[in-house]
Amino acid sequence: MKVIVADNDKLKLTLEGVAVGALTGVVVSVFRWSIGQLLTIFQGAYVAARKNIIIVLALFVLLVAVGLIVAGLLKKEPNISGSGIPQVEAQLAGEMEMSWWSILWTKFVGGILSIGPGLFLGREGPSIQLGSAIGQGFSEVTKETGVFRRVLIASGAAGGLAAAFNAPIAGAMFVLEEIYHNFSPLVWVTSLASAVSANFIALYVFGLTPVLDITHKQSLPIGLYWHLILLGIVLGLMGRLYQKVLLIMPSWYAKTRIPRYLQGLIPILLILPIGMMFPQFIGGGNSIITSLNSWGTSLWFLIGLLVLRFIYSMISYGSGLPGGIFLPILNLGAIIGAIYAVFMHNMGLLPLGFESDLIIFSMAGYFACIGKAPFTAIILVTEMVGSLSHLMPLAVLSLVAYVVVDILNGAPIYESLKERLNIDSDYLNRVSKLNDRLEMPIFEGSSIDGKYIRDIPFPKDILIIAIYRGESQIIPKGDTVIKAGDRIVMMVNAAKRVKMRDRINRLINGMD
Repeated sequence: MKVIVADNDKLKLTLEGVAVGALTGVVVSVFRWSIGQLLTIFQGAYVAARKNIIIVLALFVLLVAVGLIVAGLLKKEPNISGSGIPQVEAQLAGEMEMSWWSILWTKFVGGILSIGPGLFLGREGPSIQLGSAIGQGFSEVTKETGVFRRVLIASGAAGGLAAAFNAPIAGAMFVLEEIYHNFSPLVWVTSLASAVSANFIALYVFGLTPVLDITHKQSLPIGLYWHLILLGIVLGLMGRLYQKVLLIMPSWYAKTRIPRYLQGLIPILLILPIGMMFPQFIGGGNSIITSLNSWGTSLWFLIGLLVLRFIYSMISYGSGLPGGIFLPILNLGAIIGAIYAVFMHNMGLLPLGFESDLIIFSMAGYFACIGKAPFTAIILVTEMVGSLSHLMPLAVLSLVAYVVVDILNGAPIYESLKERLNIDSDYLNRVSKLNDRLEMPIFEGSSIDGKYIRDIPFPKDILIIAIYRGESQIIPKGDTVIKAGDRIVMMVNAAKRVKMRDRINRLINGMD
């Protein structure tokens, strides 16, 4: 028996997604503007400090004060540490719960104070967590629970990324590919509505100019595509190195025996000499990306810039300060692309006119292999540079870099970071008597494709309540045949949601 799904819930969530996106757009735009203004002020102060010891001392005292304020926020609310994306993933997976208001204001203040002085941190991760907190708060006001509440949290995350980078399609795709891990129509429609709404606000505030307005003279000819293979291998190797170093940084910081919430003082104080020596190279790196192709053909200069950005990015993020790695990853990818272009030009194998192209391609490739989210990477860079002419080379380079990291057993960086979170066992105990909804897609080639439900060894702790096939809902019976493209909806114990999801994933993929 088939029953057509009513559109009421989808329409309601879409409208709520628009509202969540508008609120997120306002908050993230203020957040983004504040960081930009504060960075400009600090850059000027670092330059002035070169000739005045009084300014140096004043900046030192100010940075210590900033560090202590952020430390106080981290001690009060440890879940604002880092980008916030792993925390959002854990919350949507049912592994932890957070106080939306506490996250919202502490992440907002802590993010501005951590990123504004020029640390090599990005605004996008905090923007995603800010958006998710707004989505959670909105769901409490509207009294949405269960799956609807999770969808609003996810839609807020999409709006956060969209407003941070003026990239609404990438915002929705990131939620589907990296955070929610589910292409449910409820999720993508609501996330897209939120992302578009948030981006509209950001465009009104910051204008229509692409975030990365990179001038490129011509498209890469097919005859030079072999460079994408070589560059993809380089990016994959560098991406795996990035993953390993980033994940080991907290253990290195632990050796200092400084309390975790105070470890941010190290990069905050280090920014003073770095800012005085290289004021134009501090911050998330947006301006560096747009000016890379105007700095000539000095290979050693570019290598030095890469070393500086790589090492201090690790020091900044590894300390646990509220800040992301999205933009720093794109920045490092762009520099690697520039190094490759200049090296090949010096070897007589590539005209320098294609440097801008390789800078653009490398941003996508580096993020694709580190985050293991190639579709998000391709769409994000396309939206950020404001051009559709690079889709094919972006796809080729991203695929090669992704495969290299896959061969080297690299896991998605945000998933790896999530596994290192301190999961609240008390929360899991509190929800152990509650049921929750779990929705799993059946992909082409699944081991249960074409089988009757009665012949599939589903865990005893689940109850299949519906099967969605396109826009239709099927009431499940023992003789119902599972087909590729179906979405199976189950009721599970809320405390076992993650465990059941992993078991069913293995069952669907033929690993059990």
